[in-house]
Amino acid sequence: MSQNSLLGVTPMRVDLDIIRRWVQPNSRVLDLGCGDGSLMEMLTSDGHTCIGLEINPINIQACVEKGLSVIEQNLDLGLDNFADKSIDMVVMTQTLQAVHYPDKVLQELLRVGREGVVAFPNFANWRCRYYLGFRGRMPVSKFMPYSWYDTPNIHFCTILDFEQLCRDLGISIVERVVVDEQGNSDWLTRYLPNIFGTTAIYRIKR
Repeated sequence: MSQNSLLGVTPMRVDLDIIRRWVQPNSRVLDLGCGDGSLMEMLTSDGHTCIGLEINPINIQACVEKGLSVIEQNLDLGLDNFADKSIDMVVMTQTLQAVHYPDKVLQELLRVGREGVVAFPNFANWRCRYYLGFRGRMPVSKFMPYSWYDTPNIHFCTILDFEQLCRDLGISIVERVVVDEQGNSDWLTRYLPNIFGTTAIYRIKR
């Protein structure tokens, strides 16, 4: 939205594999910022019913070509077309940092869904710190191939930031997996996630 990179992202999108394990059988899933539909395609093959929301017309076309259900919708405008607790699992991967109002989107996510999953890049990763500290410039990588002036990532979130926001909003963290740039979850990412974690995946609920 994996190449080895400065910020990194897990090879073969291990975040999607983790999410796949968290979705209960025969669930109704809403994918916010569904991209090209990779996760929906995976979950549909598992027998789940999936709907995606996406704003990029190229990604929407990719979903349509795969036969997936997708709605063109701006997440910052809310989810008024979905009733309270009408979805078993609402998923948002690699999108939280790109919306204008992440706090409001999180609240809408858990209004609509019985549970939610959020995955995002950790901008406090040591690679980012090194890049800023020694080069004095915003990081650019294959995963985040944008300069500071044209990046879609408008809220640079860290693991500590996200967990504080959950506390502020009264959101419970059911489960957390933090992985490094190789897609591994080891003692470093477990005990020092904000430094060594590249991607954070959270299962949350009210």
